[in-house]
Amino acid sequence: MMKDASTSLAGNLKPGSTIVGKWNNHSYKIIRQLGKGANGVVYLADSKGGRVALKVSDDSLSITSEVNVLKSFSKAQARAMGPSFFDVDDMHVSGGGKKLSFYVMEYIEGPLLLRYIAEKGEEWIPVLISQLLSNLSIIHREGWVFGDLKPENLIVTGSPARIRCIDVGGTTKKGRAIKEYTEFFDRGYWVCGTRKAEPSYDLFSVAMIMINCAVKKEFKKTGNPMSQLLSVIDSHPFLKTYKTVLVSAFKGAYKTADDMKKGLLEAGRPDGSERLRSSRTGYASSVSAPPNSAAQRRPAVSRQQMRSGRKLKRKRRKSGGIFETLLIVVSVLAFYFAYIVLFFM
Repeated sequence: MMKDASTSLAGNLKPGSTIVGKWNNHSYKIIRQLGKGANGVVYLADSKGGRVALKVSDDSLSITSEVNVLKSFSKAQARAMGPSFFDVDDMHVSGGGKKLSFYVMEYIEGPLLLRYIAEKGEEWIPVLISQLLSNLSIIHREGWVFGDLKPENLIVTGSPARIRCIDVGGTTKKGRAIKEYTEFFDRGYWVCGTRKAEPSYDLFSVAMIMINCAVKKEFKKTGNPMSQLLSVIDSHPFLKTYKTVLVSAFKGAYKTADDMKKGLLEAGRPDGSERLRSSRTGYASSVSAPPNSAAQRRPAVSRQQMRSGRKLKRKRRKSGGIFETLLIVVSVLAFYFAYIVLFFM
């Protein structure tokens, strides 16, 4: 197991200190620490081009791996899944000749996902999760699985609001074993599947993110994990609306992120959950007018009433035509008499 980055040299950079890259000679002034994880510490720093986020680690292989992911995301037009990449280099630490590796990326500013939902309301959950699924669809097609997907790695930025990721450390090539995970969002922990890197692994995490956003807390599993998750969903009105989507993600029924997004949008429409349940159980997909709708409240009209109405319309059109004809004749006669009077005076 990798040692905690906060106790390593990477966690000892002080605000105001300046680091200079050994190979590219770019300098960065540390402002403050933004966060830390198992394989590195992220700092806010000043550069010649403005403020950046700088990740430092004593594990050069993990730095190289994350840089490759960021570059791949950029080529795949999936930048929303991670910050833009700027620079990668090494630096020497004074005293002992130790070396640290670091890379520099876009500084994404905004509240974390859980805070944004707490401030704006749970109606934003499907909006932002839909964006997240669109981004996951792109990286899945490029052969990557995000892996350590959780609210702490997701920021909401900009206007209009966009969901962005700030840590790609768990991103893994499809088919390999997930290299980083957080228990609450991990399907292996909930006994819902393996830790093999495949799209369904990320989609399980997305379902757990929705639950976390709604109930605003994490919780430990009990003896029957699936029954526990279903109980949580059934006890929360918002989650109950999306129950079919969440359960499908738990069971690995969705093959792609686009499939889950389609289910999410369908469940969010009026009567959407019922239509989604019907389509998945083989019932007819057509939906009749809801009870007490305008169509059902409209009184019945007999054929006799319809024929009487058509006759009345024809009579009105006929009388209107006669009136227009008389008006034209009178107008012509008036012009004619005026012409006669003026001509012979």
